[in-house]
Amino acid sequence: MKIVIAPDSFKESLSALGVANAIEEGFKRVFPDAEFCKVPMADGGEGTVQAMVDATGGRLETLQVTGPDGQPVNAQYGILGSQGKYTNSVTAVIEMAEASGLHHIERDRRNPMLTTSYGTGELIRDALDKGINHIIVGLGGSATNDGGAGMAQALGFKLNTAQGTSISYGAAGLSQLAYIDDSTAHPLIANCKIEVACDVDNPLCGNNGASAIFGPQKGATPEMVSELDNTLNHFASIVNSTPTLQLANDIAQYPGAGAAGGMGFGVMTLLNAELQPGVDIVIKSVKLAELMQGANIVITGEGRMDSQTLSGKTPMGVMQQALNQQIPVIGIAGCLGEGAELILEKGMTAIFPIIPALAPLDDILADAHNNLVNTAQNIAATLKLSL
Repeated sequence: MKIVIAPDSFKESLSALGVANAIEEGFKRVFPDAEFCKVPMADGGEGTVQAMVDATGGRLETLQVTGPDGQPVNAQYGILGSQGKYTNSVTAVIEMAEASGLHHIERDRRNPMLTTSYGTGELIRDALDKGINHIIVGLGGSATNDGGAGMAQALGFKLNTAQGTSISYGAAGLSQLAYIDDSTAHPLIANCKIEVACDVDNPLCGNNGASAIFGPQKGATPEMVSELDNTLNHFASIVNSTPTLQLANDIAQYPGAGAAGGMGFGVMTLLNAELQPGVDIVIKSVKLAELMQGANIVITGEGRMDSQTLSGKTPMGVMQQALNQQIPVIGIAGCLGEGAELILEKGMTAIFPIIPALAPLDDILADAHNNLVNTAQNIAATLKLSL
């Protein structure tokens, strides 16, 4: 019997590998001789680097970079091992939040007019300097609204005022931008395939754009939202006037251009990156379809399964791969929310929550491993009845 275990992390309690280990432990109590294939998963958000490093036998790189408020922070990115899809290239995985995340700034100090994505650019630069020729960037959780301008500066692009001086950090600096000189950009960008994991479809500007939708959670006041939107519009116009970057008008309206404070726009126009659903990138990178071949059952899950799971989250991507091979899929979640039944309608065989009783959240998070093991054991015991 072959059992594939491909879950996302349970946020604030277990990594994706930790979840997979707990499920394996529970199933082994019932099926000790089964073949287990553990594939830690993610959808491009928090935990993507760790999941992909664990799934491919890769390694983590740590360096000090510029945080979103200009202060130094320690950040990590992953270099995938040989188990991944890209056997003829060296792949790095970078989470934007590691360097430029909202968690780096206390709530009362958040100001997207001033925050920068420079640190994310430093992570990309370090990967390029190490000879990486394929980079996956996960967007999400950013404190920035600079359209990726800081990232570009870290990679050697000159973003200058009319006086020829470099613009300052953040959206405030974008309002002073007069021209972009990309002749000094990192020379290895052109030889690197850059894919971007993105799970939102917002355009760069407008009522559904980066500033209006995501600005308030980064500290923007209603008045500031309008100013932020204007600076991103201005940025797009300057990019569009740069001869080598003339697709900017189209890309500003592209779904996902507004992701991570306009970083989606920045990576597409300045780095020629391709935006894709995060879970699809991870599935390809870890060879999930190949690993599923011959499986009798697939187990997936995430911390909370509800109607939002349907929107490109890990369990749906894993389920689709399994259904393509006519393999039944079971979901395990920390808890179930409204709309979880819709996942069953899409083809999942069953979904199980792991919380056995009401308890304080801290206790529930602390007991996640044991609860997960016990739930997995009960599912396995039930399956054994049919054999």
